Amino acid sequence: MQSKIFADNNLNFDDYGIISIMYHRFNENKYPSTNIQMEVFLNQLDIIEKMNIKFVDPRDFRQKISENKRERKILFTVDDGLLSFYKNAWPILREKKIPFILFVNTREVGSYNYMNWDQIIEISKSDIVEIGNHSHSHEYLVDESPESIKKDILKSIEIFEKKLGKNSEFFSYPFGEYSLEFKKIIKELGFKYAFGQHSGVIDETKDLWELPRFPINEKYGEIKRFKTLMKTLPFKYKSISPKERYLLQSENPPNIQIEFYENIKNLSQINCYSNEGNKWRKSNLKFTRKNFLEINISEKFVGERGRVNCSLRAKNGFWRWLGIQFVISEE
Repeated sequence: MQSKIFADNNLNFDDYGIISIMYHRFNENKYPSTNIQMEVFLNQLDIIEKMNIKFVDPRDFRQKISENKRERKILFTVDDGLLSFYKNAWPILREKKIPFILFVNTREVGSYNYMNWDQIIEISKSDIVEIGNHSHSHEYLVDESPESIKKDILKSIEIFEKKLGKNSEFFSYPFGEYSLEFKKIIKELGFKYAFGQHSGVIDETKDLWELPRFPINEKYGEIKRFKTLMKTLPFKYKSISPKERYLLQSENPPNIQIEFYENIKNLSQINCYSNEGNKWRKSNLKFTRKNFLEINISEKFVGERGRVNCSLRAKNGFWRWLGIQFVISEE
């Protein structure tokens, strides 16, 4: 099965792609890292409308990647199925008829501060909603054995089929973390799309089981930044190495190389930043060959995740954007 949608000779570089954004909580002030204030949220929806950005219906997701490339598009996603979404955001999305994917981790359904199955089923009956799979336990599955990962996902599929009559084609990795083995399991279990939490814009060159999203919260949902996110474009690349996003300490820091497609204007002006050594800094870059970029990470990534973000100024105030996230093993 091909990860990408089209052969290289069908690429279109004059392409807005699909911006995908991710929310969790709405008006839960105790959790600023996953929360958005409703006043800010309403302002964000207003910005999207004023910029004439069209919401993508999940049912049309695949074809929207390939058609109307000069139309600005956005995919709205919400992770975890928290009660604050049901109380505060769902009525607005329903009234405005904004389509979205609600990713649910089945173990927590009905527990404190989470939606119950009656509420999820109610939402699922809307023709603008897809209930996506977000695992059963929402644990750090990427650290588990392949057998444990598969057992957890099979449990969520079993519950989806029992409660909703079917499993979803859409999967969201817990914490946006995945490895090659985790990704392989998701593909083998029949999911057609899987989302992380690395930033970037979806287009036909992206792996359908490594789709990027911009996380939105109180820090990264501030209006000025949100307007900037709404002017991001796809960064089209052939490959990123290492392909494995689960990084052993013996491989930390990684030797990162990106092979971009040709015809990206002013590629030599790209800038990248990483959080190596637990501090964001500008990366040292070198083109080893035309369209082959080497990112020199001089210090080890510290903590659970290593991130690299690359950007390139395009015309009319737009930016090409590419994010890479590594999961850092303790061993």
